[in-house]
Amino acid sequence: MASTFVNNNIPCNAGSIKGFNNSQRNLGFCSNLGFNFAKTQVSDFGNFARKFPSPLVVKASEKRENLTEQKTGLSIEECEAAVVAGNAPAAPPVPPSPKAPSGTPSISPLSLGRRPRRNRRSPAFRAAFQETQLSPANLVYPLFIHEGEEDTPIGAMPGCYRLGWRHGLIEEVAKARDVGVNSIVLFPKVPDALKSPTGDEAYNDNGLVPRTIRMLKDKFPDLIIYTDVALDPYSSDGHDGIVREDGVIMNDETVHQLCKQAVAQARAGADVVSPSDMMDGRVGAIRAALDGEGFSHVSIMSYTAKYASSFYGPFREALDSNPRFGDKKTYQMNPANYREALIETQEDESEGADILLVKPGLPYLDIIRLLRDNSALPIAAYQVSGEYSMIKAGGVLKMIDEEKVMLESLMCLRRAGADIILTYFALQAARCLCGEKR
Repeated sequence: MASTFVNNNIPCNAGSIKGFNNSQRNLGFCSNLGFNFAKTQVSDFGNFARKFPSPLVVKASEKRENLTEQKTGLSIEECEAAVVAGNAPAAPPVPPSPKAPSGTPSISPLSLGRRPRRNRRSPAFRAAFQETQLSPANLVYPLFIHEGEEDTPIGAMPGCYRLGWRHGLIEEVAKARDVGVNSIVLFPKVPDALKSPTGDEAYNDNGLVPRTIRMLKDKFPDLIIYTDVALDPYSSDGHDGIVREDGVIMNDETVHQLCKQAVAQARAGADVVSPSDMMDGRVGAIRAALDGEGFSHVSIMSYTAKYASSFYGPFREALDSNPRFGDKKTYQMNPANYREALIETQEDESEGADILLVKPGLPYLDIIRLLRDNSALPIAAYQVSGEYSMIKAGGVLKMIDEEKVMLESLMCLRRAGADIILTYFALQAARCLCGEKR
């Protein structure tokens, strides 16, 4: 198949093409050849190959007609004979050495056995030796949904909205898929009238999340849908579990409710259920419940190391899910603790988790690396609302370059060991990675 490759400074307008979802940032399929890859059937590639029979690899910054010198018309044998006779064609001269600025001291070069800068001296070298890659396939897009028709902005999260589940959500998912982000996670804003101390709305088969899953699967059958398994959006107390009258979060009773919630989500078509509640034993119980209902194919992404962090504030505003009293420190982890993450990792692995998640992301790079070094399971990182909003605020105030900091932060999460990243920047980052600015 003949193709034109473009570098990462040129817009990549190709849609999500099966088999090419892991394309690196420095490769893309160019759509300027009159051939629409996004709507291509396998049988169409024969026509494309006939139209463009020979491979062409060019720099995007060069014009094709300038790539070669005028041909002389000589055969290979004649060219070789000329070289043997000492009549090699002229080549450009060796460029002169660049001059140092006036006043630079004259010294003897350092006697160094290794100079690491040699492998950094040009973009081509840096790209060749880059150890960590970031692509849209690594991103999971968290989306807030509500019962309304209109999209409503979230004040503490510039650029984020509570999306109308039937219209705005469809449009946002389509935009994400267009730049290679085919995984989303849903977070519902539930009407207060449906909240209760036991969060029964969480497992209503016709509730907001199951309805939304069915609609999305009907529209985008290959979309990967992650769901949040926790009671806080449905609880009148705002906690992740059932609250006893003395303020204690009841563990085992909460797990019972979470199992019903996970099964309802799987029944609707969820691909991955994600218990974020931090109750003890919930992964094993959910695995047993799913298997017992015939959903052994549904994965579990456990919030393995979810810390009682101050970075969650904007998220709780988005869902109106702040605890009505107290805090979540009796079930979420202490930010001061490191080794405790290993205990949670071992428990979740033994109970059947398929993916382990660390939350928040950037402040906990050491925990991501700890899990990566101690587990063979895929590792997820959640770049939470507070991290997102800080970068956005810094960009608005011109204190930082928002786009560069966004991409660097995501690359750091990947470098620390995250296979996938849940980030509100998913759409914006994917557009940058494709060289697009729509």
